[in-house]
This record gives sequence, C-alpha cells and structure tokens, in this order.
Amino acid sequence: MTATEGTTLVRGACPHDCPDTCATITEVRAGQAVRFYAAPDHPVTQGWLCAKVRPYLERVYAPDRLLFPLRRVGPKGPGAGGSWERISWDAAIEMIAAGWQAIIAEHGAAAILPYSYSGTLGLLQLGICNARLWNRMGASGLDRTICGAAAELAVESTLGARWAPDPADVLHSRLVIIWGHNPASTGPHFMPLLRQAQKNGAYVVVIDPRRTLTARGADQHIRPHPASDGALALGLMHVIFSEGLHAEAWLEAHSQGWRALRERASAYPPERVAALTGVPAEVIVALARRYATTRPALLKSADGVQRHGNGGQTFRALCCLPAVVGQYGLRGGGLSYSTSGYVRWDAEALGHASACPPTPRTVNMNRLGAALMGEVDGPPIKSLFVFAANPVASAPNAGLIARGLLRDDLFTVVHEQFMTDTADYADLVLPATTQLEHADLHKAYGHRNLQYNHPAIAPLGEARSNWDVMRLLARAMGYAEPWLHESAEEAIGGVLEATRAQNPLLAGITLERLQREGTVPLSIPPEHAVPFAGGRFPTPSGKVELLCEAMRAHGVDPLPDFVPPQEFSALRSQFSDPQASRARDARTAHPERSADTDSSQLILLSGASHHFVSSSFANQPSLLARAGTPFVEINPADAAARGIANGATVLVASARGDCELRAVITDDVPPGVVVASKGPWARHAPGGHNINWTTPDALGDIAGQSTFHSNLVNIHPLRQQ
Repeated sequence: MTATEGTTLVRGACPHDCPDTCATITEVRAGQAVRFYAAPDHPVTQGWLCAKVRPYLERVYAPDRLLFPLRRVGPKGPGAGGSWERISWDAAIEMIAAGWQAIIAEHGAAAILPYSYSGTLGLLQLGICNARLWNRMGASGLDRTICGAAAELAVESTLGARWAPDPADVLHSRLVIIWGHNPASTGPHFMPLLRQAQKNGAYVVVIDPRRTLTARGADQHIRPHPASDGALALGLMHVIFSEGLHAEAWLEAHSQGWRALRERASAYPPERVAALTGVPAEVIVALARRYATTRPALLKSADGVQRHGNGGQTFRALCCLPAVVGQYGLRGGGLSYSTSGYVRWDAEALGHASACPPTPRTVNMNRLGAALMGEVDGPPIKSLFVFAANPVASAPNAGLIARGLLRDDLFTVVHEQFMTDTADYADLVLPATTQLEHADLHKAYGHRNLQYNHPAIAPLGEARSNWDVMRLLARAMGYAEPWLHESAEEAIGGVLEATRAQNPLLAGITLERLQREGTVPLSIPPEHAVPFAGGRFPTPSGKVELLCEAMRAHGVDPLPDFVPPQEFSALRSQFSDPQASRARDARTAHPERSADTDSSQLILLSGASHHFVSSSFANQPSLLARAGTPFVEINPADAAARGIANGATVLVASARGDCELRAVITDDVPPGVVVASKGPWARHAPGGHNINWTTPDALGDIAGQSTFHSNLVNIHPLRQQ
C-alpha cells in the first residue's frame, strides 16, 4: 500500500456483528476521510468489503448524524409533540450524574440498568465499556443472550470450547453441510472459498426452510419445518447407528455417552422424523449415508437455528453429529460455528469486578420490555443507559419496550450516532463516534486473527467514544479508581497483557505490534491448527461429551432430544408425530405469553437482512434504496388462501403486536412459513412498527436464549399497491 502526496493511509477493522471482521483502509487528506476500502493483504477480507460496509463514509458524513448532546423538551416518543434542544457536554454529564445519584440515594444502584449489544464488537468500546463503570457503580447487570447464548453453551458443554477451523480449511472438504445459516448475507467472505471447494469436487447441502442466497448455489437444498432441526439431526444419527456407519473406534476412544446417544437416536426412525420435519424419509436416509461415508465433511452453522424455544437442545444435537462419524480433528471436517473461544479476555483486567460491589441482580435483555414494566426483583428500573444498541428496533416484543420507555419516571440516556427508534424515547441523547474516530482492538468469531483499529480522523462535531463517555461519567460520579480513567491505549494494552500472560495463543502479540501491523494471526501451533486434533477436547472428561451431565443444571436432558417450542405446541399443521414421544413440554420462562394457535397461523422467521447488520445501516439512504420497502415473503398457496396479491400491504399480527409489510409472493418459502428480514427501523415502516412488534420475548430451553423464530402470526391484506 502506498499513499499519494498529502494522503495518509490508516489501518482499521470493521466493528460490526459479522464473523468476517474485515480489515479496512481509510485514506485521509487534510483531516478528512476521502476513501474507505478493504485491506488487500488480509487473509479473509482479500481486498473486498460487503455491500453493507462499503459505503461507510456515507455513514460517517451523513447529514443527519448526531453531533451534539440533545435534551428532550416535552413528551416522550415519536409523534408525541416533544422536541430537542442542544446542550453542552458539561450540562449533559451533570444532568446524568445528578439523576443517578438521586436514584442511588432512594433506590440503590440496582435501579440503574445499562443496555448494550453489538453496535460494535470492540474490546474497548464494547467489552470494557460493558463492565468497568457499571461494576464500580453496583448497577444491575445485563444478561446479553439475544444472539447465540444457547448455541454457545451447547458448544462449550459438548466440546469444551468454541473453536472452529480456519475458513480456508473448507477447501479440503468433500462434503459441506450448511445448517440454518446464510453466509452469502451474513458472512460473505466464506462464499468464494465455498465456491472453490465446490469446483474442487465438494458436495454442498443447505438445510434451511427458506431458499436463501446460499441455498441457490447449493447442490442440494433440504427444507425442514422451522424448529424441527433437532429431530432431523437425531434422525440422521438413527440411520448412521442402525446401519453401522458410525465411527465406533473413535467414539470409544474420544467420546462420552455414545451408547446412550445411540439409544436416544433409536427413537427417531426416518418415518417418524419425516412426519416431524417434513423432509422425506428417503432424503434423510440418503443424507445420513452421504455424511457418514464422505471424509472430510464439514458441518457449518450459525445462530439463527437456535433462536427457538428448543434451540439449545437443537445445537447439542448438531454438535454430536460430527462425533458420531468421527469427523472432529480432520482438516476440512468437524463443526464450524465460532472461533471466539480461542481468546477470552481476562475477566478481571476487563472489568475489575473484585474491587467492586457485587452485581445486585441481572436482567435478561430479551425481557427488557417486561423488566421496564416491573418484572424485576428488587427496585424498579429508574434509569436506562443505552449504547451500541437499538432495542426498540432489534429486541423482541418491541411494543412492550416502547411502552416501558414512555414511563415518566424512567430516566433514559442514549449514546448514539443517529436518532434511532430507541433515541426517540430518550431524555438525553449523546453523540457517538464512528469506527473512523476512535481506537479499538477486535477479535473475530469467524477467523483467527486480532486486528487493531486506528482512529483515522478527529471526531466530528462533539461526538465522543463510548469509553470517553464512561470516563466522563466516572469522574462526575466521584469514582477515582485509575482503571476508570485510563487512555484507550492503556485500557486495551492492560487487558491484552493480562490475557497474554495466561493464553499462549497470544505469544508475541503486543499492542505495539498490533498498532504497527494492523492484523496479527493468533500463535496457534501447527499441531493445533485443526480444532480438537487427536480427539483432545477441553471438557472435564477430556472427551466430546455426547451425554453431558452439566446440562442437568440448565434444566434439560443431558442427551440431546427434540421438543417442539411451546408456542408451536398446539400447531397441528407441523410436528405431527406418529409415535408416542418422550418429549416434555418445552421449558420457557413465560409460557403464558405464548400465542393461542389456530389453523390460519403461519410461522414467521425474521432472518438477517442482506443490506443491514441487525438495525445498523438501516437508516443509510443508499442501503435503504437497495433493500426496498420492508416486506414479508409468503408462499403462493398461503397468499391465495388469504386473498393476498403480490405487492399488497399486509398486516402481520401475533399475540404481542403487529406491523405492516409489503407482500412478496414466492416459493422461496414453503407453505406454512413466512419470512421478514430483521433490521428495518420502526420509524421507516408503515404504521410505525417493525417486525419485532410481533416477536416473542419468551426464553429458550437453556441460557436465557431469545426465541425470535418461534413466532406464530396471522396475515391479511390491508390495501393493494
């Protein structure tokens, strides 16, 4: 890379919630970013950026970007008649500190709740900011389980760690099963590798109810009913075990509980599984035989498959499949879910919890609306501080969240780059920096490199980073601990050093090296380049735990099993079971919130958008134009039965709320299923609601997981376009 005269090249990293964690270059001239593009030398980015991030300068220099602190004047909420007035940072910080001190004096610090998620995935601007100030204050904790909590627990309990192959290892695969995952839209840098693997002779199977962009290029597309994936996995195991295709010697040496798993799978013969999943018995048998006899075979999955009431047990079953056929430890085989387990930041250096009061309580972020409306132990939530998140657009049961935010006695502060759906309800809005305006360090969950993000330009207007705001608040609250006032470099460097002292994969990786090189690979020795090589697993037993007694503590069977989600329990069009099942009622935290079912209801899946990262970028003009009016995909048979024409405006309604969407009639979705992308903001939608006004806030079977996809809705036309 060379810079032209008067131009500086600045290395950075994409901060958004994507496994690719791309390396970027910003060209800066006279203090202004003039070009933004992919680093050509990054092993995954490979010189190109996705359509979402490519126009990033449009975001940085957007005319509607927040650049100054704003205080609400008048009533809360969109269309309520309130207005905003500009105030100084000093006044804003004084207002927050005074409000919090009064709340603490009357109710205790538990009445203050920070809410954040994946607006950035940086060590400093998210990880450290999630912990230090709130630990020192003794504020309520937030159970950040909206995305992958059930899968993460399932993988760690079964395999011992979230390790995954290098993305390029797919070039060694002879079979690739992509299960409930659409990397063409959510991890696009895997796609050239997948296509090359196909050219090399790999057979690609996509398992997904919807014909996604990824499915369009597969050799085979299998479409199970939503939430029936666990039954399908157990059905594959049944065939493999019953035909003697399992890797018995490997299982004897490297697994725990394989005979018990064989007994469990015996209850899932192909005919029964066909009735449960909608996948023909002959397809189940053929896939099982292909998977068991093809080496190496890679099973690649992601978080969408476990956003159901039975998501934890579903992912447990997926984790077991590669073990049954002895694929763990093979280059090009095994399970590809997440690489985030290779580096876990030192918890004490991150948050200094040992020097702080104990966390008084923890609020599950999926239940934010219920919590704001009083569903908490202890004092009511009196103040909410939101950063790196937009819950009114992105969290389940958003209508209940909006009702909670309208409380006159709730003091809400939002630190943001734009006036989001959530900011509409705030008392104070603070302007936030973009990735080009602050420093950070990023690890990926789709590859095995660390990346440093240099600030490329000075903050626009009066925007301040998350960490700078935390430091201002700590000072205003009178907290003198040095670790609350470190510079960005000091904070990042301290956590990196503490983590390196206990993790050999960080050997030789210093802050100075990261700042100099930008991207640095983890120091993984050759003998550990393939996860779980030699059948070694960092579990208590040292083996893959197919029968995992630790799962009892989470309230589920130690063997994977199939139980339909509670919201689907009365649905007769799917999950018809010709055999008596051992299945118990699904464990959900609040089954009383489940919708009453009827024969006209459809299962709504709210998958990832091709143009937005959750709600990030969903206000950007060029991307809004590409995405078009928010829409719902519906099968022709379901549309005809409801009198819905292509392009009609339809009302999509659940037991929780409704939204208006444009109907797209397509056989990309099967009968009984509709799909609407998550991400569009409510303020840009007809009627002022987005799809999350319908989604459930019940919790999944383990780990407090979200259940977005276990969502029954009715749809009918409103008007024709």
